[in-house]
Amino acid sequence: MGSRAGGAPVPVVHAVTTDAILLDPAFPAAAASVLRALGARGAVHLRSANLPARRLLALAEQLLPVARESGALLVMNDRLDVALAARIPAVQLTSASIAVADARRVAALRAPDLRLGASVHDPAAARRAAEGGADWVVAGHVFRTESHPGEPGRGVELVRACAAACPLPVIAIGGIRPADVAALRRAGAAGVAAIRGIWGPALTGSDAEHAATDYLTAYDADAYADAGGDAGGDR
Repeated sequence: MGSRAGGAPVPVVHAVTTDAILLDPAFPAAAASVLRALGARGAVHLRSANLPARRLLALAEQLLPVARESGALLVMNDRLDVALAARIPAVQLTSASIAVADARRVAALRAPDLRLGASVHDPAAARRAAEGGADWVVAGHVFRTESHPGEPGRGVELVRACAAACPLPVIAIGGIRPADVAALRRAGAAGVAAIRGIWGPALTGSDAEHAATDYLTAYDADAYADAGGDAGGDR
């Protein structure tokens, strides 16, 4: 099921969005397909730089029933206020967000079980996230990616360093393909996150579903090999 934080399983495949993905009319159906395909081992992150809170709230309310039915995790990126309003169970905090400890205090009365991820770019930030009470960290960007044009990836070593620096599950992000999953697991990653690798250039439910399950299949294949061929093996 993947690593555990706060007593709850941390998904091993995270499908992360952009504004363009969220604005695509096909997104709700594609996201629903991904949530159903991944089930409790997957997450969809509603990540946006510019969409208004009202639009994010509407998307969250549309997808939450599917997430609950499938067991998948719906995550709101950055916008703690929208997450609390929609009763989304998890928030991914960025380097521009409020600190993890502050988010915990804000959520304490309304959502004491809110799960918090923190995006980090170095081991020191991973340690701070753990100390603040995060449930997992997303470390990147690992490989060169369109999300960071002109910037080289930080490499698999970033994942290894973050995993060594903190006790939390580390989710690797940044230009990751299914073929990279084995190397990332060996570096200590508890899971992977992808944007274009899942949603692709043309957003359709079947393509996104198949792409997401490709990551899960790669994860399971490496876990199986890691366990010496014993079914259900995981780190």
